[in-house]
Amino acid sequence: MIFTNGTQEVTEKLMNTFGTLFRISLFGESHGPAIGVVIDGCPPGISVNPEDFIPDLTRRKSGASGTTARHEPDMPEIISGVCRGFTTGSPVTIMTVNKDKISTDYDDFRKIPRPGHADFTASVKYSGFSDLRGSGHFSGRITWGLVAAGVLAKKITGNIPVSARLISAGGSTDIGSAIEKAIEEHDTIGGIIECVVKNIPAGLGEPFFNSFESVLSHLIFSIPAIKGIEFGSGFAAATMKGSVHNDPFSDDKGKTVTNNAGGLNGGITNGNDVIFRVAVKPTSSTGVEQTTFNFETKKLDMLKVKGRHDTCIALRMPVIVEAAAAITLADLLLVDRGIFGVKR
Repeated sequence: MIFTNGTQEVTEKLMNTFGTLFRISLFGESHGPAIGVVIDGCPPGISVNPEDFIPDLTRRKSGASGTTARHEPDMPEIISGVCRGFTTGSPVTIMTVNKDKISTDYDDFRKIPRPGHADFTASVKYSGFSDLRGSGHFSGRITWGLVAAGVLAKKITGNIPVSARLISAGGSTDIGSAIEKAIEEHDTIGGIIECVVKNIPAGLGEPFFNSFESVLSHLIFSIPAIKGIEFGSGFAAATMKGSVHNDPFSDDKGKTVTNNAGGLNGGITNGNDVIFRVAVKPTSSTGVEQTTFNFETKKLDMLKVKGRHDTCIALRMPVIVEAAAAITLADLLLVDRGIFGVKR
């Protein structure tokens, strides 16, 4: 929507909304009353109960070594869009209440923003009114809504399984040892998540600007701490010859002998497994003392972050990445085949 304000043309942006037909809108802050998601465009007649969300939401929760000591119940409450156990076709709203909050841990970050975090940029963009408690709307906690939306998206995609796993942490495939070392050093580490989408039909993706990679990457980069994505052979393709990188066909269904393309050609799925990997940076809230700028005193100062933070946020990322892939699939399936699965 475009409207005029005096001589300035202003474009309305849906900053917290994603999708064309299957549209999700995230709301809430880490230490606010609640967080959640509104899902518009969800087809009617899909069986949904609060219990359906528990397995994926549990995978996202903390509790394992290397994750935050903050423990939230994360129980989903369906507010709208579901009646007698089925989606109605109207917007589905799902929320959970925030209960385990220690907001005083974040008091110093207004005068000494955490290096690597959004404290400074959020303060500039929102004129100092951004909620810094628990990192506010920039917290990884907001991905609760993504995972909840992903559960519904997986119901729409049906027999297209999406699975993601952490394949390395801190540059090592010995994930347990890497996390133990980081804990001992009071530091944080990142990791790499690999996601595979199987049994995906050929033809999904809307080039030029809504190619499969474009839409998925847009959503993936909305996940806090994501710094990179690659499909198939990814950046290694730059070192390969075309005769090696090309994926020869093996049948008339489009199956290929190799899969360097990661299941995508021309921004469209080719019927082979879609394979991609994402890079997750180390959590900015490290326990190592750092020299940085104090915006109140206008001098360099020492910052040692207090509070409860993940040593390796990548541990909790696989289910979030799965949700992003499922949401992308659901949206592109609806765009390609219509709300009832009939090709237009």
